[in-house]
Amino acid sequence: MTAGPPERLIVHRLATPIGEALIVADEAGVLRGFHWAEYEDALRRTMSVQYGAVPVEAGRAAAIAAGFDAYFAGEVTALERLPWDTGGTAFQRRVWAALAAIPAGVTLSYMALAASIGRPMAIRAAGHANGRNPICVALPCHRVIGADGSLTGYGGGLARKRWLLRHEGADFCADALA
Repeated sequence: MTAGPPERLIVHRLATPIGEALIVADEAGVLRGFHWAEYEDALRRTMSVQYGAVPVEAGRAAAIAAGFDAYFAGEVTALERLPWDTGGTAFQRRVWAALAAIPAGVTLSYMALAASIGRPMAIRAAGHANGRNPICVALPCHRVIGADGSLTGYGGGLARKRWLLRHEGADFCADALA
């Protein structure tokens, strides 16, 4: 994670095997947002909430796009090397940092996510923060599943969550992958 507010944000469109994605980077090449193209309005609202009136314009984020390309090509640890920063509350940033610590191919329950930040009773709050993650896939909110191994909510849709987990070789409840 880096520090400091951006002066402008660049939106880069990226073709992936599971749909067009939008990468948001700052002028220094730091990842600030990621979402699927059909959720562009939600992504722009999130950037506005987190960064205020910072200008957002179309452009290229080549280094970050290369990291995502490598990830989707099978190098599932490629996103771990990307510089990123987020706005959000202190609690949200703790949850998002915990997401970054979940290795590719590993899943975690919402209860375990809450416990990992020292707040074992804050399961719903951790789930809510997980759902507000501004840089999905890079901060792997898709790796958080139900305590019973079931696939639960994902802002990009459960079909994408299932694909991402299979892509990473996650080994968990077989019924969740059906």
